[in-house]
Amino acid sequence: MQALLSAIATMGLPLDAQRIFHGRGARFPGCEQWALDAFPPVFLLTSFQPASELDLSLIRAALAARWQDLAPDRPLDLVYQYRDEGRSETRLLSGSVPEPHLVSEQGSRYQVHLLKGQNHGLFLDMAGGRRWVRDHAQSRPGIKVLNLFAYTCAFSVVALQAGAGSVVNVDMSSGALNIGRQNHQINGLDGKPARASFLAHDIFNSWGKISRSGPYDLIILDPPSFQKGSFVATKDYARLMRRLPDLLAPGGHAMLCLNTPKLGLAFLQDQMLELAPQLAFVGRVANPPAFADISEDRSLKVLIYKAAD
Repeated sequence: MQALLSAIATMGLPLDAQRIFHGRGARFPGCEQWALDAFPPVFLLTSFQPASELDLSLIRAALAARWQDLAPDRPLDLVYQYRDEGRSETRLLSGSVPEPHLVSEQGSRYQVHLLKGQNHGLFLDMAGGRRWVRDHAQSRPGIKVLNLFAYTCAFSVVALQAGAGSVVNVDMSSGALNIGRQNHQINGLDGKPARASFLAHDIFNSWGKISRSGPYDLIILDPPSFQKGSFVATKDYARLMRRLPDLLAPGGHAMLCLNTPKLGLAFLQDQMLELAPQLAFVGRVANPPAFADISEDRSLKVLIYKAAD
């Protein structure tokens, strides 16, 4: 646990939402179970194995000491979550959590919820992907974007802020999309005419409706790697890949995301070569340095493909 304590002792004052310590990258032996995130003003400590009360007390004390140096006039707000195979247990260890809880990243603001569920409204490891989408939309004003598995629509927010003409957000969860609408409102993107649409549909049963709004200049695929009854990457990702050539406009781009250590780059690249050979591989988006991993195959994979002009 010493590596985690050392990271806490040397961290700066976090202003944007960010990862402070990434034990799951296996670069710090003995700390693989730990992750520490900042969702200012709240810290989120996550353990992927059972943690003793003594360990939690040591980490809380280290954070309190560092916080006294960084923000002596503010209390320490700390949430702890234990996660294991789809189950989670969350509790407040110190201070409080604002409601609503709004955080910033790269000039955008998002609503998060740390005290309920395993997904908190913003995936911090995808910061590089959001930056790529922002840069891409800035360089191609007015593009039409399809955001599949949109969740709370962070990709849509950055695309529209950067000058995209429209974004179609599709996700099975109407609750997640409602938060997505709020994220657009928070960032002043709910004007008339509306440039974002929100479809609470099962993607695999909605290709007709999705196709009618196309073709698209950018398609973002960010599915869960395994969600029982919804999406299993090993069998369902291929169903998405087959659709890409018909949905993309000439010269359009596709962003394929996959976040599981069990499947490497070859899983995406080999299938794309077989199922969508018309699309050329452009490159991989770099992950944030805070999410460094001992193996690039284990870490988040964000790949860019391009249709012929």
